[in-house]
Amino acid sequence: MRQFATALCGLMICMTAPVLAQGTSGVVVELYTSQGCSSCPPADAYLAELAQESGVIALALHVDYWDYIGWTDKFANPRYTDRQKGYARVVGSNTIYTPQMIVAGTDRVEGSDPDKVEGDIRRHQMTQSQVGLQLMRVGDVLMIRAIAKATLSGPVVVQLVRYHPSATVTIEHGENAGQTITYTNIVTSWTKLAEWPGKDDFELSVPVVGSDPAVVILQQPGPGLILAASVLK
Repeated sequence: MRQFATALCGLMICMTAPVLAQGTSGVVVELYTSQGCSSCPPADAYLAELAQESGVIALALHVDYWDYIGWTDKFANPRYTDRQKGYARVVGSNTIYTPQMIVAGTDRVEGSDPDKVEGDIRRHQMTQSQVGLQLMRVGDVLMIRAIAKATLSGPVVVQLVRYHPSATVTIEHGENAGQTITYTNIVTSWTKLAEWPGKDDFELSVPVVGSDPAVVILQQPGPGLILAASVLK
């Protein structure tokens, strides 16, 4: 902690900029959704509710595999489709679908099932994390520090996610034609920063541009269990 604070102070002196924010930890809920999916609007609305809950980091990943049915989702990214496929492979499945929620990288929920999702969230909130994660932003620099509280079983993937808090879209074609839908916490980028062996403390500074929130996720490969996550708004 002292080294991190010293580095932060040095950076502040160098940049003559205030600390803009400190990260807030939470359980990550990923929603795989599409503007072209008629079953998705209830899940989109539920994610908006989750986004207001403390201790939850709600993220909407728009996939591209429904674009062919008449409406191109402007938020869709094939990389998010690939990420969802990765979750399917972990459990030996070749099937992906929307809407699907993934809680903490391990719990899969079809559609929007509030009881199941909230039960999974509470269980992960009550589980002591093996990793401590600290975020601070100074100007356009994000400082990340991770500390292993126990011996980890393997390496940890350090990821940076940016998202746009809200956008309203009028859908003109496809299964949701004629609807105007407000989407929440729309993921705009998902970047692997590093792979941490999980032994010595991990420190990294990365540039962040713009005012959109930043999320750092520490996750077992696979993708697997999310060991820690923090959002900086």
